[in-house]
Amino acid sequence: MPDLLKHPFGTHGKVHQITPESAGWRYVGFDLIRLHAGETWSEKTGDNEVILVMVEGKAKIKAAGKDWGELGDRMNVFEKTPPHCLYVPNDSDWSLETTTEATIALCKAPGIGGHQARRIGPDGITLTQRGEGSNARFINNIAMENEDYCDSLLVTEVFTPAGNWSSYPSHRHDEDDFPRITYLEETYYHRLNPADGFGIQRVYTDDLSLNETMAVHDGDVVCVPKGHHPCGAPHGFEMYYLNVMAGPKRKWRFVAAPPVAHLM
Repeated sequence: MPDLLKHPFGTHGKVHQITPESAGWRYVGFDLIRLHAGETWSEKTGDNEVILVMVEGKAKIKAAGKDWGELGDRMNVFEKTPPHCLYVPNDSDWSLETTTEATIALCKAPGIGGHQARRIGPDGITLTQRGEGSNARFINNIAMENEDYCDSLLVTEVFTPAGNWSSYPSHRHDEDDFPRITYLEETYYHRLNPADGFGIQRVYTDDLSLNETMAVHDGDVVCVPKGHHPCGAPHGFEMYYLNVMAGPKRKWRFVAAPPVAHLM
């Protein structure tokens, strides 16, 4: 069985660390840190550009030679308010000091120095519905293709109501054949409400050479190296996920699974 499902390896400090080497791919990195109020953290970006997403809580952040002040106001991700984020280019330093309990995602991909450090959100991010009926979900676009903030990264938040499907109709983005389809690796950082709930994510190819169905719990990460990757939120459990995508081209083009292509 491929090791696609990653459980947090702790409750404090860095609780996820997914690198291209550990995931067996080339582009996407994803870390998650959980800190108490008054704690500090600092890193160098190296060859990567990074988007810091304040999933929950507040922190004072310095990056790329500038003091960005306090970022964050969402204390529970299921408030669904727009996130506060910070883009930091490659070959830069950043540091933070938390002013509350905080959960911070570090979304990483190769940088080429094409963009300057900048705040992203909450202004300009609007919760938007995608899909209808039991396929409806709600999107906070942080840095998708229309937002020219990044060299490689594509980042978005998705809220899936209880009983609904998401990342559906099933689709894949695992070939470098633009404009028909683009190659994008992807991580899903999942949260559930209530936190003791569960969701379902399937990752599969058309020929079923990859065919994994996973129960995801609050705080898990799923890696999607290829294939289709729908999610389901059972009745009674609301699902959130933070998507990070990157590949050789910063374009999101996908192909639907043949049995559900008519639903697109």
